[in-house]
This record gives sequence, C-alpha cells and structure tokens, in this order.
Amino acid sequence: MLQISMESVLIECVQNSLVHFMHHNAIFMCERLCAEFPSETNMQLLAGCYLQNQQAYAAYHVLKGTSMAQSRYLFALSCFQMGLLTEAETALCPPNEPAVEVPNGAAGHYLLGLIYRYTDRRKISIQHFNQALLLDPLLWAAYEELCILGAAEEAAAVFGEASLLCIEKQHLYQGNQSRNLQASTDDQNVASKNIVSDDISPRQSKHTHSNNLREISGNYYAAVIQNLGGASTNMSFYNTPSPMASQLSGVVPPPVCRNFQQIGANASVAGADNSPRSTVNSTIQAPRRKFVDEGKLRKISGRLFPDSGPRRNSRLAGESTGNTNPNVSAASGNGTIHSSKYYGSSKLSSMTLRSMTSRKAQSWATENYGEGIRNDISDDSRLNMTVSHSSGDARPLEQEGPGTFAAGVNLSSTSILSGASEILTLFRILGEGYRLSCLYRCQDALDAYNKLPHKHYHTGWVLSQIGRAYFEMVDYLEADHAFGLARLASPYSLEGMDVYSTVLFHLKEDMKLSYLAQELVSTDRLAPQSWCAMGNCYSLQKDHETALKNFQRAVQVNPRFAYGHTLCGHEYIALEDFENAIKSYQSALRVDARHYNAWYGLGMIYLRQEKFEFSEHHFRMALGINPHSSVIMSYLGTSLHALKKNEEALEVMELAVIADKKNPFPMYQKANILVSMESFDAALDVLEELKEHAPRESSVYALMGRIYKRCNMYDKAMLHFGVALDLRPSATDVATIKAAIEKLHVPDEMEDEL
Repeated sequence: MLQISMESVLIECVQNSLVHFMHHNAIFMCERLCAEFPSETNMQLLAGCYLQNQQAYAAYHVLKGTSMAQSRYLFALSCFQMGLLTEAETALCPPNEPAVEVPNGAAGHYLLGLIYRYTDRRKISIQHFNQALLLDPLLWAAYEELCILGAAEEAAAVFGEASLLCIEKQHLYQGNQSRNLQASTDDQNVASKNIVSDDISPRQSKHTHSNNLREISGNYYAAVIQNLGGASTNMSFYNTPSPMASQLSGVVPPPVCRNFQQIGANASVAGADNSPRSTVNSTIQAPRRKFVDEGKLRKISGRLFPDSGPRRNSRLAGESTGNTNPNVSAASGNGTIHSSKYYGSSKLSSMTLRSMTSRKAQSWATENYGEGIRNDISDDSRLNMTVSHSSGDARPLEQEGPGTFAAGVNLSSTSILSGASEILTLFRILGEGYRLSCLYRCQDALDAYNKLPHKHYHTGWVLSQIGRAYFEMVDYLEADHAFGLARLASPYSLEGMDVYSTVLFHLKEDMKLSYLAQELVSTDRLAPQSWCAMGNCYSLQKDHETALKNFQRAVQVNPRFAYGHTLCGHEYIALEDFENAIKSYQSALRVDARHYNAWYGLGMIYLRQEKFEFSEHHFRMALGINPHSSVIMSYLGTSLHALKKNEEALEVMELAVIADKKNPFPMYQKANILVSMESFDAALDVLEELKEHAPRESSVYALMGRIYKRCNMYDKAMLHFGVALDLRPSATDVATIKAAIEKLHVPDEMEDEL
C-alpha cells in the first residue's frame, strides 16, 4: 500500500511538471520514480520527459530493449529524431512478426508513413498516411503529407460523412470506456464504505479511507494502462533492436497520458481522436530555442544594407545560357500593382490584428510543411508527442462520466457530432486549398481559401499559404502583401518565411529583406527559415560565398529542409561550381521527390553545359510536377530548340506565353525560334508585341536589328541597333551590338567566315 502511494505521488508530480513545462524537474522526479519502481511503463514516462526536453538520444537509450507497444512507439519516435530510420521502422514493424499491429493507432501509422517517405518508398508511405486518416479523421498532418506527395483525395471526400460516422463511433467507444471505469470506481467506493464500521475508531477510519483512495487511484490508472495496450494480457510483446534485460515490477503505475483510447487489437475498429492526436502533436525535431545577441546583430547589419547592384535573374528563371540572350529576364510581372480581390477594404477594415508580441516570444508549434512548403516537413516537428493532456490537478474519477473531457465539460453526443461536423466543414475548405496549392493550381487554391470565414482567413497559416500561391504565380507584389499580413497576424511564426525572403529577393527589397532576416534570427536562431532569409540577404548583395554558408547552415539545422538544399544549388551555380550544385539539387530530391525547383535547377545546369538531352529530361520532370509554370515551359522550349526540334519548341513556347502573358522571356524565345526557321515577318510581329510588355529591354531591339539586317533593310536595322545601345545594355551586349553595326553591310554568309 505504501509503495502504491509513493508511486502515485511521484507520477502525479512528474505529470504536473510536464503540464507546466518544467521539463528539468519532470526528468529528475521521473528518474527517482524509475529508481524506486523500475517498471517499463515508468520507463515510458521517463522517455516521454526526455522527448519533451528535446533529448531523443536519452529516450533512445532508456527504451532500447523494451517490448511494450507504447515503448516501441516512443523508441521509434526517438530513432526518427536521431535519423535512425531503419531502427525506427524495425521497432514499429518487427521483421519476425509481419502481422503485428502498428502501435498507437493513427499516430503510429503517421510516423511509419514519414519513415517510408524519407526512405523513398512513396506508395507504402501513402498507404500508411491514408490508414492514419481512417483511424483519426481529424489528423490534419497526415492529409498534409498526402498533399505534399501529390496523392491526396479531394478534401470533400476525406472529410465527409464517413469521417463524421468514424468520430461518432469513437465518441461512443470512449463513453463506454468511461462508464466501465466509473463502475470500477463505484465498486471500490462501496468496498471502502463497508470497511468502516462502528467498532473502528475515527483515527483508524480516516487512515483506512486514505489507503482506499490510493487503491482506487492505482486501479484507475491500471485500467487506463490496459486500454493503452501497454499491459494488456491479450497483446503480444515484441522486442526492439538490441534487447537488454527489461525491468518490470508487479505494480502498474498511472499512464503516460490521459484520455487515451484502446489501441491494441481493437485499434483498427475504433481509433479515438484523443489517442493519436495526444501522441502526434509534439516531438519530432522541434528545435531548441536560442536567441542571438543583439550586439552581434548590429555588427552583421552593416553588411546587409549596402546598395544593391543590378537585379539578379529570377531564381526560377536562372541565368541565360550561351544559346540565349542573357539580357532577357525570365520572369516578369512585378512592375504593375494589381488590385487584390482577397485583401479588399471590406476585409481589412473589419480585421482586428492581434496585439504585437515580443519578437523573442516563441510559439510551441513549428512548421513544412514546406516548403518551401512545403515547407517544411518538412518539417518533421509536425509530429509531436504530448505526454499529458490534463491540467495540473488530478480530478477524482467520480467527476468523469461518459462524454466528459479532461477539462471537465460534460458534452452530449449531439453536441459532439455538431462540433465535429463544424470542424470537418472547416477542414474541407482548408484541405482543398492546400491540396490545390500542392498541385500548383494556385488560382483555384486562392479561390478555395477565399471561402474561409473571416477569423480563419486572417490567420498566419492561411495568409502564408496565400503568399506561397502568389509566389508560384510569379506575382511577387501580391505575395509580399500576403506575407506582410501574415507577419502582422502571427509575428512569432516562421511559417513560409523562407519563401517570403525569396519574394523580397526578387523584388530587390534589400532593406525589408535585411530587417526580416534579423528579426527571424533573433526569434529562432535554430530555424532553417531564419538562415534562408539571411542567405537571400547576402545573395542579393552578390556575396554568394557568404550566402552559401548561410544556406548550408539552414540544412545543417534541418537536413530534411529541401528548399535549403535547392538554394545551396543556386549559389553554387552563381559560383560556377556545377558539380556541387548537382549534389545539392540531388539532396533536395532525396528529401522531396516533388520539389520541382531542384529538377529545374538540374535542367539549368545541363542546359549551360550544352547537354541538351539531359536538360530536356529534367525540365520535363519539373513540368510534370508544376504544369502551370511559364518559366519551366520556356526553358524546356529552349532545350528543344537547341536539339533542332523547332516545331515542338514553338508549341511549348506558345503554351508558355499563354500561361503567363506578363513574362517576356517565352515571347523572346519564340521570336528566336521563328528567326531560325526564317519566318522573319512572324518574328517581327512577336517582337512588336513584346515591345509593349518590355519597352526598355535592349535585347528586343537588338534582335529586331538583326532581323532587319537579314532582310537587307539597313536603315531600320541601324535605327534599332541605336535604340538598343541607348537602353544601356550590359558591357558584353554593347560589344556585340557594336560589332553588328560595324558589319552592317556585310552579308551573313561572309560575316560567318569573318
């Protein structure tokens, strides 16, 4: 009796410390607990404390060799954070027991899906994410992963009536479990009352009653542990790799988490919402927080504010190859301010922004999802484990009946279904917007997000997704506006800030970019988004070596950050280090095979190396992922033109022009192709139209001059060469134009010989 009392007090102390985020105290008390009562369930609690304190390596050693289902899940979680994916997979799916159920229901399948995704097994990864959604329809992270993999069904189908029925079954199952526990407690209370008879002294009665309360607590926790599957007698035990002697005691301690459902043999039938989400919301690689010294920031800031040179070509547009004129920008559309249908005065006038918090305030959630999107999983911190749902005070069991939640609110079945229906309605809108965004149907995604209620529309996550959509549409002004609103709504969030810094890079907003980079670094020095912003800052100043170091730091703090690898590749290209650029892009693709920017980057390298067959292949791969990108179409057409496939190249260029009429590059390349086919009149028509979109582009006038020369119209040729020189082209183009003027009256055949 004394042992049970001591164990219960220690467990309550540990859980109370975790609720108040006093991880150091929780670890200390849990070590005392395991020393006094060395059971595997207590080891699970200690491992949970370590995971909450970002000490996956400690949890790994505590659980190595354990055998219970919850232990295997926590061990796999530790392995995942440490990058030991093979061990994590073995813990969840023992090879000698192929029919074993995945522990922890939806959370286990979600973790297994991540493991298969990062080991390049896409199909089986999709299966486990779908299974996680079947067990827990409200597991948003699983649907997010399916969207990133390009395998998500329409949100209306995923979050429809079937999901509502599943939630209803879960609620009924939880109600039955609560009633069973209630009945067990009532029996214990009756027994304790019968013990206290008239011939017992008041002091003895008080002591007996106290002991019986401890017994009730112990039996209650034992019942919940059985529901967890951790001490179920009908569940098989499986050993994790490198087994060691397990320490088990006869006393069953309180559970690691409250409000769990049974996830043993019945997990596939009814996976309660609370169970998966309680273990899926907090541990995989949430970085520890550090804050930069502001004195050091002032030293850095001197380098971040010098005047920038000429704008570098768009990251997507890359740099022109030797086969194309380098003066033509590959992406445009930034010179005109477009009115936004989503940020009208009606919405902004009624929006009340949250009060500004300290820039050093930390969110307990990290973000991708990506991603660069996606961000990202990319960010693995989506998968988190909450060790305790309850408040600091333990509630007597008598207060918790069917339909009662940890907060003590008694909800009827009707109200539960009503609330679940509202959540699923919201998820249908958010899910469809995110799915369309991951398929790069950006305008459709914007239309979907526009259906959200005002209070959800003006949140940091949604506004960041809107900014990403405008970024993919090469509408950088609207993207800047959307990300700016996201910063106001959630100044502490880093969601999408890597993309925002690239938007500012394209707009040449060096002051805003420098300020953003310093804010992000001061907010979270160990977030990859912070170092991406800093790298873009230096890249805008043409300091590519320093920019590269910052991007390398981003992938160092999160090796699964695909966009960071891609940005490293861009800087290697700027430094003419194609070998390392290829390695960086390949690293990005190992993390995310649908990261089209990396396929595009590889295509640009092979185009510059005049390996046109390879460049065509990689541009086609990029276009297969993002079929709406005018820039990718333009460079695919350039590769086809270099391979003498002029008819196909012309078709691709026409599609590129239709995809983005503000982008002058495909129109210029179309004119080049027509010139090579000696369709001079058609080429001049295209260039005349292009002059309206890019009136100060010297390359347009230089090409027109070449066409007029070949048509023996020397006066017009001289006029256009002169206009091209007046527009102040680069030094290389000046030399080319002057050479053309000097050979104006020399026939093309003789000019080739000269």
